[in-house]
Amino acid sequence: MEQHKIELIKKSWAYVITNVSEAGNLFYGKLFEKAPEIRTLFKGDIKEQAKKLVAMVSLIVSKADKLDDLQEQIKYLAIRHENYQAQPKYYPIVGDALIETLQEGLGNKWTVEHKTAWIEIYSILSKTMMDHYKK
Repeated sequence: MEQHKIELIKKSWAYVITNVSEAGNLFYGKLFEKAPEIRTLFKGDIKEQAKKLVAMVSLIVSKADKLDDLQEQIKYLAIRHENYQAQPKYYPIVGDALIETLQEGLGNKWTVEHKTAWIEIYSILSKTMMDHYKK
């Protein structure tokens, strides 16, 4: 990824998690609205899952300039998702929910450049995860 996109991602995520106290819950609300059938994949408290999501996105953002360092973690994340019955067809829906969450979180600070950068990093990660699914 280009350095200016990485900086946009890092700054925008820092803003969102500082100013949107329920970023994870907002994301899951959008996700379940788009695909209610996905809700059945989550057995526990969604607030705990939201915390895990925010932590994982924070880790990915912190390593955005060194995504190769996360290959093993992404592989195991993909395996866990597959074990939870997540399907590759859900990845675009998740991406849309993420973009909408970020757009809402950033409000008038959201730009086309932000959207492009976030779509790029999400595309890299989702492709990497899907590459680890059992064939």
